[in-house]
Amino acid sequence: MEAVIMAGGKGTRIAELKQGIPKPMISIAGKPVLEHQVEVLRRQGIRHIYIVVGYLADVVCGYFGDGSRWDVSIEYEVEEEPLGTAGALYRFREKIKEDFLLLNGDIIFDIDINRMAAAHKKNGGIATIFTHPNDHPYDSALIEAGEDGRVTGWLHKEEGRLWHQNRVNAGIHMLSPEVFKHPALQHGRKADLDRDILKPLIGQGKLYAYDSTEYVKDMGTPGRYYEAEADIKSGKVAAGNYRKKQKAVFLDRDGTINKYVGFLTDISQFELEEGAAEAVRKINRAGYLAVVVTNQPVVARGEVTEGQLKEIHNKMETLLGKQGAYVDAIFYCPHHPGRGYPGEIPKLKMECSCRKPKPGLLYRAAEQYNIGLKDSWMVGDSDTDMQAGMAAGCHVAGIGNRITLEGAACKKNLLSAVDYILGKEREEE
Repeated sequence: MEAVIMAGGKGTRIAELKQGIPKPMISIAGKPVLEHQVEVLRRQGIRHIYIVVGYLADVVCGYFGDGSRWDVSIEYEVEEEPLGTAGALYRFREKIKEDFLLLNGDIIFDIDINRMAAAHKKNGGIATIFTHPNDHPYDSALIEAGEDGRVTGWLHKEEGRLWHQNRVNAGIHMLSPEVFKHPALQHGRKADLDRDILKPLIGQGKLYAYDSTEYVKDMGTPGRYYEAEADIKSGKVAAGNYRKKQKAVFLDRDGTINKYVGFLTDISQFELEEGAAEAVRKINRAGYLAVVVTNQPVVARGEVTEGQLKEIHNKMETLLGKQGAYVDAIFYCPHHPGRGYPGEIPKLKMECSCRKPKPGLLYRAAEQYNIGLKDSWMVGDSDTDMQAGMAAGCHVAGIGNRITLEGAACKKNLLSAVDYILGKEREEE
């Protein structure tokens, strides 16, 4: 596999940190951003890299040379005038004949590239974009995708939005060489990757999202730069790669993240518990995955459609995102074994392996995200949550006054439970 890195930008937002240096050459944790990228590619077997340069191109070319110092081969494409985020792809039409990786040159990342490539090949699309949640969705372009990963919508940050899933295009793309047939790439003119190339593929059903919790952060502002540098030094960046076991805090929803109202069937009933966003934000920053696992029998009972449930979860993600917090994944059980409810959905009235206290939801999450269950926690407000966590081999922490199960640490609310979990981790270090 070959990789193309778009490294021609000036970096106007981060210029206050480093003047007169190309954005991808800004040093972070002792080496340029671009060098961090080259090292990730080399570690995963990518030995041929194209770097598109423009602003102060000689700085990049002079530092990396032919790439032999990093045991890779580097070729350069120099933009004499800016061609946008995609115009330079025109020059690779005769060079690249297989699926390739396209990277923004201003991101710090460490992902399992082969896993993403396999998903791209399986889907058979022209393009697959890496998506993930972030702590500033309100000023990011948001991606909407179906269960199969096919992208159905793309909201740019200037477009209006109400409740939305926190899924952001992270600047990593797997592309088929078929992309070179795009009309915008026939003449070497200025082109925008998102608006001109990728977004039009939605209507063709040829754009897919590869959703992952692995570490990707653009360092385009001073604040994000310092966060990324701290994450590199702490080991958080490397630890997030799916080649390594992840640790998670599994979270019940009703009565844990949002205020308990019984069976929540109306989106207007959804309100975050006090301190819930702060608790989730602490989970995010500590390097745990925040994974919601929730029983939703209202779907089987016909009281809420799956579309309405998704909108409720979108509201949850939006409210968390406004406070700089995010959940990495949501798993829900739509089943209910009891019958006799008006409007019930017969195919969902069943005994299943995913309804807590059974641990099926936790097992599904563990398989999808390579989670080590013995190093993870289950937090909820009922004994069924505790039983599910114990059955999966997790540590457990209950909240509220409904926990009676022996062996479950009981705390006042989600925030105090998270503080307890992080305190236990510090004790073990």
